[in-house]
Amino acid sequence: MLHDIEKCFPNLTKEQLENLLRLKDIYIHWNSMINVISRKDMDNFYTHHVLHSLTIAMFIDFVPGTSVLDVGTGGGFPGIPLAILFPESEFTLLDSTEKKIKVVAAVKNELNLTNIIPLAKRIENEKSRYHFVISRAVMKFPELVKTTRKNIHTGSVNKIPNGIICLKGGDLTEELAPFAGKVKTYGINTFCDNSFFETKKIVYLPV
Repeated sequence: MLHDIEKCFPNLTKEQLENLLRLKDIYIHWNSMINVISRKDMDNFYTHHVLHSLTIAMFIDFVPGTSVLDVGTGGGFPGIPLAILFPESEFTLLDSTEKKIKVVAAVKNELNLTNIIPLAKRIENEKSRYHFVISRAVMKFPELVKTTRKNIHTGSVNKIPNGIICLKGGDLTEELAPFAGKVKTYGINTFCDNSFFETKKIVYLPV
C-alpha cells in the first residue's frame, strides 16, 4: 500500500510509516460523513493524495522551525502528509469551509500531530506571516500570489528563499506568464517515477 512512498522516501521512521498507514482508514471514516475526497479517488488515495503532497519534500527539505501555510487545504492536502514528514516544522492548514477544517482537526487529533494548526478562515482575512505558502491547485497562480504575498515572512531560514510552492498540472504557460524570469517549475516525474505525475509540476516563486 505504501510501496511507492517508501521507494521515494526510504528514510521514513516507523512512526511516520504507521501514521501514513492509518491515514486511509481515517479518511474513509470521515469521507462517509463529509465529502472531502472524491469517492472514486479513494482507491488511489496514497498516490493521488499522499504521495502527491509529499512530492513537495522532494523539492525542499524544510528545516526545523519552518512555518508553512497550506492555503485551501480541503481535507488536509498537502499539509497533513508534510506535517507527518516534518514534525519540527509548523503547518497552518487554512480553508474557508468549516466542515473541511473539522476533518483536518480530527486527523490531527487521531494521529496526535502537534505541529498542525487547523484554521477555518478566508485567505484574504489571514494576516500572519509564514516562511512558505503551499497549495494544491486551489486557484489560478496569479490569484494565489495576489492573495498570499502578504503572508510571506521576510527572514529566510531554508536553503531557498521564502515564497510560494504550488502543485499544478497541465499547460501552465499562460498562467505563469506574468512571473517570467522569476517563477521556476519542476516536473514531478523527475523526482518520482509514476505515470500519474507525468503532467504534474511543482511551481515555486520566491517572494
